[in-house]
Amino acid sequence: MKRGMAIVAVIATAGMAGCDDGSDAAEAALRQPPVAARAAPTPAPAPMAPKASASPAAPGAPAFAVLYPDAAPTTEPTLADGPSGPGGLTTFVTEASPEEVVAFYRQRAEAEGLSSVMAMNQGDAQAYGAASSQADGPSLQVVASPAPEGGANVQLSWSAGQ
Repeated sequence: MKRGMAIVAVIATAGMAGCDDGSDAAEAALRQPPVAARAAPTPAPAPMAPKASASPAAPGAPAFAVLYPDAAPTTEPTLADGPSGPGGLTTFVTEASPEEVVAFYRQRAEAEGLSSVMAMNQGDAQAYGAASSQADGPSLQVVASPAPEGGANVQLSWSAGQ
């Protein structure tokens, strides 16, 4: 009797496995992670108080490494000393467009004797790089992308050179 019930259960299971109601939605729902396990979007960092005019991006930063005039830093600058001299990196938001940000930094870099070495547009994002003609000389890199609320998110990095 037990053996007969086991055979009936196996046959019923095999028969039901072959049935298809034509809907993959139920299977897709089963493959989705639970709502609590899904990663929630990371909120953008809150900007710090805006700067009234272009000021150094960090203490001791070269004249070409300034914050955009209406910049609101999103983090404290990261400073380091390396083979190419002291440098740093900072991020901020601004109401200006990525194009305006890149044009501002290009003008400042060229006024300080740096030469354009890289420019890139990818979609609405803009990137620009300038450097001295000297090995281990000063350099600047800026990446500006559209911010969801308008304006631009900017990453500025520099090296003061040897």
